[in-house]
Amino acid sequence: MPYLPAELPFLETAHEQAEFWAHCRQRRLLFQACGECGRPCHPPLPICPGCQSARRVWRQAPLPARLYSYTVVHHASHPAVKAHLPYNIALVEFPALPGVRLISNVVEVPPTALVIGMALELIWQDGANGQPLPRFRPATSRTGGPPGAS
Repeated sequence: MPYLPAELPFLETAHEQAEFWAHCRQRRLLFQACGECGRPCHPPLPICPGCQSARRVWRQAPLPARLYSYTVVHHASHPAVKAHLPYNIALVEFPALPGVRLISNVVEVPPTALVIGMALELIWQDGANGQPLPRFRPATSRTGGPPGAS
């Protein structure tokens, strides 16, 4: 079951973001990087903010990711999410790609279980029009439970 309803509208994206979403349709989380200096960036841009090169490459997201920040939403901003309150909006970072952060959600745990810096693993959930959305859950330890569980 998706974290948020599939009927929630999916916004039209900028031209530069089309390739990011095309990779997501293949359930592959890739981020843009400069083909000259290697600087990663997200959201995708037409030129590198560092060296101004227009040469771009795509890199696989290095996992696990980490929870950089989050907020818990208690008031529906759209009628489709009213039954899903409260839900979180998470800012996920990828330590191996400095400066890259992705807005998403942390699923499968209540908002009270979220801890800044917690390790996260990627999962995919279908959103509007069947568009796969990258979502995250707490990374499991080798024993199969969430970090810190005994």
